[in-house]
Amino acid sequence: PLTSPTPPAMSETPPSGAFAHRCPVGGVGHTFGSVATMTDTTQTESTARAPFAPWDRRDIPGSFSVDDTARRVGNYKWTEMKLFEALGGWVATVPELDVKMRLGTHCYHHAWHADLWHKRLPELREMKPERLTVPANDAMERFIAAMTEPEAPELTIEKLVGVYRVLIPRFVAAYTYHMNNTSEITDAPTIRTLKLALMDEFDDWRDGEMMLQSLITTPDHVRRATEHQAALEAIMVEAGGITGPGSIGSVN
Repeated sequence: PLTSPTPPAMSETPPSGAFAHRCPVGGVGHTFGSVATMTDTTQTESTARAPFAPWDRRDIPGSFSVDDTARRVGNYKWTEMKLFEALGGWVATVPELDVKMRLGTHCYHHAWHADLWHKRLPELREMKPERLTVPANDAMERFIAAMTEPEAPELTIEKLVGVYRVLIPRFVAAYTYHMNNTSEITDAPTIRTLKLALMDEFDDWRDGEMMLQSLITTPDHVRRATEHQAALEAIMVEAGGITGPGSIGSVN
């Protein structure tokens, strides 16, 4: 009698290598004796993440040690306090109402900056902030005395020149230099405070220049403004800036 043909026997050897995870024995894709199997080429790869993401280009090193930063912050605080005191005193004496109102706003800005720097000092290992709340040098102390010397109500131009054409531009320069040269990682809190202070300094600088331009309307006004600015600039140059020589680095 006729018999049915016997089908060829399938290999019972489990697949290996790259096919093992997707070729069950006897299932679809099962390997036959005539099909070559792939060799397992598993590679060991590290799962550790890099310390910085590809888009993070911050540098750990900065130009300032902790002591350097603390010294600069102490100078910042002292100068911001002196500016706060000067503007607060002038609010009561300047006759121009628009100037009086602006000085009141700016006075608050500098009080806040001084408070921010005061809070930063203990974080820089200086547990007695008053120890570093000092002028950079004697010349800086003399500058503040000369800037606040005009007291008479008719000397509004001289008052504004000292603040908005000499001192605040120095704040902008010193803060910008510090922000651009400190470590973006280890000194991030200082950078944040610098950015906050700079926003106010730029706004106040603009306001002050607009007030001055509205007040300087005659050749005599021009003479008064330029002579007072030149005298104050000479003292500031002697001081070397708000934090002394090196306030904005050195070109040498």
